[in-house]
Amino acid sequence: MNITLDGRCALITGGSKGLGLAMGLAFARAGGHVALVARGAAELEAAKAQVQSAAPAARVAAIAADIRTAEGCARAFGEAQAALGQVDILVNNAGTSQRGPFLDGTDALWQDDLDLKLMAAVRLCRAAIPGMRARRWGRIVNVLNIGAKAPPAASTPTSVSR
Repeated sequence: MNITLDGRCALITGGSKGLGLAMGLAFARAGGHVALVARGAAELEAAKAQVQSAAPAARVAAIAADIRTAEGCARAFGEAQAALGQVDILVNNAGTSQRGPFLDGTDALWQDDLDLKLMAAVRLCRAAIPGMRARRWGRIVNVLNIGAKAPPAASTPTSVSR
């Protein structure tokens, strides 16, 4: 399948490794521009270099931000817009797999997981949708985990927050 994203700009959370990095590479190779967002600055810079090397014509931004907070989401989105001009595609991919028995999950563990996976997606969607509406084009991709569909035992909070 040949996908063309000529000139489209994507913000990808969890963009320093795994699926996020793979999507950044694919989007850039398809003619898009990408803003990779994650917490680790060193991993982000390595990911940016990898994407830039694979697609030299792409604009690639590496944005170190903690999107578990409203401030982190606002800063990440603002920096992505400043670097790319706009956000046409939002990929909510950030997340870790925190698994354990339901009764062992603390409020802090649940809150951290929900802030990273649910509230970050909500906040970034709120930031992206007005521009997408104004341009009458946009895409939002929310990456899930198979555990969200068929949760195994001892899979909370991840099976709930995804």
